[in-house]
Amino acid sequence: MDDIDRALVLRLQEDASQSYAALGTAVGLSAGATHERVRKLRERGVIRRTTVEVDPAAVGSGVLAYVMVDSSAWMGESGAAFAAIPEVQEAHIIAGSASVLVKVRTASTGQLQDVLRRLYAIDGVSGTHATVVLDTFFERPLPL
Repeated sequence: MDDIDRALVLRLQEDASQSYAALGTAVGLSAGATHERVRKLRERGVIRRTTVEVDPAAVGSGVLAYVMVDSSAWMGESGAAFAAIPEVQEAHIIAGSASVLVKVRTASTGQLQDVLRRLYAIDGVSGTHATVVLDTFFERPLPL
């Protein structure tokens, strides 16, 4: 990636709905050259997808929790079980005192408790430790 590619990705992270003409103007390229660069960034896997950022509270998912999952066995093949729980937004195998870290969004703490029950029911899970987020200072896009 060169400086122009980095500038394009940064601008797309800020607002992926920008036209190629607007992006090109910002980085000193024509709309066609900008389109070609973005296409190549997609082909190389630098840009994995284009999406819309939704306010979780506005759609009824205002409770955010990070859950450390303890296990009695290796959880490396359990990705599908975590993915089957719709409230689980992310799941990561981690090093440390727990085996898996999951990010969960629900509408209420009651629903969070139900998700914890479903996590505990996954084969190999021996316990959970949830941390509920009270407020978020900021979230950053990936730095380039």
